[in-house]
Amino acid sequence: MTATVSPPDVASRMLGLAADLYPICRSITGDGVRETLARIAGEIPLDIHEVPTGTPVFDWTVPREWNIRAAWIADPSGRRVVDLENSSLHVVSYSTPVRRTMPLADLREHIFTIPDQPTRIPYRTSYYNESWGFCMSQDQLDALPDGDYEVCIDSSLEDGHLTYGEVLLEGEVEDEVLVSTHVCHPSLANDNLSGIAVATEAARALMAAPRRYSYRFLFLPVTIGAITWLARNEGHLGRIKHGLVLTGVGDPGRTTYKRSRRGDAEVDRAAIHVLEGSGAPYDVQEFFPYGYDERQYCSPGIDLPVGCLMRTPHGRYPEYHTSGDNLDFLSGDGLSDSLEKSLAICRVLDRNRTYLNLKPNCEPQLGKRGLYAAIGGDTDSQRSQLAMLWVLNLSDGAHSLLDIAERSGIAFDAIERIAGVLHEHDLLAPVPA
Repeated sequence: MTATVSPPDVASRMLGLAADLYPICRSITGDGVRETLARIAGEIPLDIHEVPTGTPVFDWTVPREWNIRAAWIADPSGRRVVDLENSSLHVVSYSTPVRRTMPLADLREHIFTIPDQPTRIPYRTSYYNESWGFCMSQDQLDALPDGDYEVCIDSSLEDGHLTYGEVLLEGEVEDEVLVSTHVCHPSLANDNLSGIAVATEAARALMAAPRRYSYRFLFLPVTIGAITWLARNEGHLGRIKHGLVLTGVGDPGRTTYKRSRRGDAEVDRAAIHVLEGSGAPYDVQEFFPYGYDERQYCSPGIDLPVGCLMRTPHGRYPEYHTSGDNLDFLSGDGLSDSLEKSLAICRVLDRNRTYLNLKPNCEPQLGKRGLYAAIGGDTDSQRSQLAMLWVLNLSDGAHSLLDIAERSGIAFDAIERIAGVLHEHDLLAPVPA
């Protein structure tokens, strides 16, 4: 599999998709999710699924569908001091409908701010606890005069559907690589739209490349979306051999990889090998049962080998879950770098093979086969010769190319290329999977 991208064009496309999606008021259900998925479907061939309210999914139930048409607060003079049209963060997600007049003291009980970031609006939800509320900056709240305020939340919470998107890119085998990202947050550029943008471009690149594995991309509302998909697809989870959750991949921070529950799954090793070879700083987190949907895919009864690729982890940058996570916070370089690393991980997984040395009794004579000449044009031919010796020595039917790359300290791409040369010269034979 060779999936290549043109960074300037792709970065512009990812930023453009994020800009298109940014104003949409999304939640875990509703028309905002549908509008988001319809826009993604204009980029890649997305299948959109609707699951009815009340559907049992393991220990959960698909919730009622939430939609909102308008929301505002008007001060005693009639001036709207908060309006959903100005920011989709202004309303607590899943707020029940309300229309009343109340004094400021009572209204304050329904207002959320971030006192230590007084200019920013927080992101708050009430998915499974029916209530209502508004979010605003602390500076806005402090400036409100006493008096009676008119409050309107024109929303509905009723039986409907949970909506998610899925695309399966079929490969040579039915075994799958799963790539998952969440689509439920309102105007949060890094913690939502970056994952969507990178996953969309990764799917586009993989569509144009030959593939050994099949690749399944999921665009889901967080938690309940993954739980719903897993419950509906429990019968074929055995096909999923590797997986990645993409989240928070657009900020300028260093790349972070969170291991799967297994800790040493092939995807964990592939991701860390790619990060080690990138030449850039990176961090690795051990698995813990909190975060994004990797905790659903890695729950004990499911236990899929799914890791999480991100940049700065959630909660460790001040913009997280605030209006500071806007389009200006997204980095085109960060998005492009995350895309390249995601595709590089997929490339390692797709190309990893186990070979058997057909001339295992001492080193085969390489010169008479012209193999030194085959690598003589390399800028580092000595290193390539060493790679060839490593491949020959460890291709005993028990070590994969990734095993060899890790042990030798040589990049997987170089090991894989050398294995191809040796295979062409009848010195290696692939071991059937």
